[in-house]
Amino acid sequence: QLQLVESGGGLVQPGGSLRLSCAASRFTLDHYHIGWFRQAPGKEREGVSCLSTTDGSTYYVDSVKGRFTISKDNAKNTAYLQMNKLKPEDTAVYYCAAGGGYCGPEFGVRPLVTGQGTQVTVPS
Repeated sequence: QLQLVESGGGLVQPGGSLRLSCAASRFTLDHYHIGWFRQAPGKEREGVSCLSTTDGSTYYVDSVKGRFTISKDNAKNTAYLQMNKLKPEDTAVYYCAAGGGYCGPEFGVRPLVTGQGTQVTVPS
């Protein structure tokens, strides 16, 4: 079946960096909008960033603007979320998704495929 597999999460000190990867299999990632969600314990799922397949436009939630960068490598059929200057409030399970909808100026991706998630922990 269609599959997305995230990797790259872990424990990082405040101010550190991580790069999350999202590898697609059995479908072409470039044909869909890409979104990164996160969910922290006791909180609702939040759309963090997305990348439009239509025009390459991007969206970032205010709390990550200037620190996170979304990208993709079509040759590798993989999307990325580069996370810099990490803060304790970034602690969450991060999920990537591919789907329809739209991206920009709001997070409007409607997932068709969602990965299993990867834990990011930034201790306070």
